[in-house]
Amino acid sequence: MFLSHITSLQASVFSSLAILSLLLTFVMLGSHWLRNYVYAFAVQSWLIAILSACVAYFGGFPELYMIAVMTALFRGLVLPYLLIRIVDRLNVKREIHTVLQSSSSMVLGALAVMFAYVIANHINQEMLPAAHIVVLALTVMLSMKLLGFLMLSVRDEAISQILGLLVLENGIFLGSQILVPGMPLLIEIVILFDLLIVVACFGMLVRYLVVHAGTTSSRQLNRLVG
Repeated sequence: MFLSHITSLQASVFSSLAILSLLLTFVMLGSHWLRNYVYAFAVQSWLIAILSACVAYFGGFPELYMIAVMTALFRGLVLPYLLIRIVDRLNVKREIHTVLQSSSSMVLGALAVMFAYVIANHINQEMLPAAHIVVLALTVMLSMKLLGFLMLSVRDEAISQILGLLVLENGIFLGSQILVPGMPLLIEIVILFDLLIVVACFGMLVRYLVVHAGTTSSRQLNRLVG
């Protein structure tokens, strides 16, 4: 197993990149400015690309170099560019209506991380030399999934919900790079292109909201029923 042979230096690199990625999710969760969401997502995607390159180098998985480049290109450049264009065209700068305030969202996010840590400890039953890396990877992966769901629940702006989905998928992708770096290359490429489809579909939804409801808030969707 790859994780059973890593050194303390490699473990520190993986841990630092994973923790920084999780902290950027809190930046998105605690801010109401849409550009901050996009910039934090872009930096998070670059960190995941660096993580993929590190796993490729330390673990001897050359195919991950291609994944790292594609992650940096699509997640770190193309998707943020498309999202910024949507934000600029709609002239929507910040989240106005939210279910929870930023402070309450941050508290719930912290509780979600604690819950993810407990679950990760229960899942990891093997006493590996790098067992703490397994627990950390599982914790970060589950935390980002839960925080992505939280963003979907407490944010009304369609752009925020797009980023909630992207953060959720980033968590799965980050965890897979550490826990199962030998994942087939084709599957990972398909996942990357699926993100472009997600953003394109949500872009159409945003335009529909603007035309028929005069707003980009998904809360108005209940007025379009029937």
